[in-house]
Amino acid sequence: MTVTSQTTRPQEPADIDLAGAVSLLSDARSVTVLCHVQPDADTIGSGLALAIALERRGTPVQVSFAQPDVLPESMSTLPGIELLVPAAEVADTADLVVTVDCGSRGRLGSLGERLDTAGTTLVIDHHRSNTRYGRHNLIDDSAEATAAVLSRLFDVWGVEIDRDIAHCLFAGLATDTGSFRWVQPGTHALAERLIDTGIDSAGITRRLLDTHPFGWLPMLSSVLGSAQLVPDAADGLGLVYALVRHRDTVGMGAEEIESVIDIVRTTSEAEVAAVFKENTPGVWSVSLRSKSEVDVSEVAGRLGGGGHRFASGYTAEGDADDVVAGLLGTVG
Repeated sequence: MTVTSQTTRPQEPADIDLAGAVSLLSDARSVTVLCHVQPDADTIGSGLALAIALERRGTPVQVSFAQPDVLPESMSTLPGIELLVPAAEVADTADLVVTVDCGSRGRLGSLGERLDTAGTTLVIDHHRSNTRYGRHNLIDDSAEATAAVLSRLFDVWGVEIDRDIAHCLFAGLATDTGSFRWVQPGTHALAERLIDTGIDSAGITRRLLDTHPFGWLPMLSSVLGSAQLVPDAADGLGLVYALVRHRDTVGMGAEEIESVIDIVRTTSEAEVAAVFKENTPGVWSVSLRSKSEVDVSEVAGRLGGGGHRFASGYTAEGDADDVVAGLLGTVG
């Protein structure tokens, strides 16, 4: 399918049915947009941008995520936030349920049940590990962010990307590209298009990525003190890891905890970085990053997770030694 617009690639992948997704969205009488648990700015920004577009068409719409109970503070000023509802208030049924930036049903948490009662379902995502769990799937694993997929969808749909929608999309684009460190042809053109709407790109990025409470500093001191380098791991390319124990997370928001991986991954002696985050005693969310040689989505996949080639994750249970050993035994 060839789609011409300011930011669209010359040729869309053959399995990207933008027109089909537009038809589903246009015909829907009610829509529930679901974001993944422990939401980041790509899932929330994409969800709110889509909800704003639907509301302007007069389509009843709500956006939600299952965990945690409160949206991270860094995203609290995104436009469309009034369309976000607590998980307990999500309608039992909807004509169309859309998931955004969510690679599997399990990542929806308790709200995954809404897929079963929907008239139909649409998955919009860019994760290569997406399980294609929707009745309809709009998945471009070559896209740098789900926000980028939505920008092309909006062009085909005829939705104006104005300042509010651009703010939401820029939040997803900036965070999923690591402040534009991981880009591809077209990324900067899309960013320029969004900035040209008048958004405060510097302010958005600063709030999302460079603003933390003072308590973040002593947490880092404790967490980074646990860091270990395993030079022989990853077939001799090296692995570095750190532990965020449950006691370290008291008073910390999700964005403070997630930020640790971006510090650990700077270790020059390690191709792979891992941060083990103890959500509850004995239950860990593991973030993986690699530089250029190791496909961590394959590593995460073998451990029940998934994600991108250079950024993935999974969940593990057990004591710290066991979960670390599980990763080391898998990464090689």
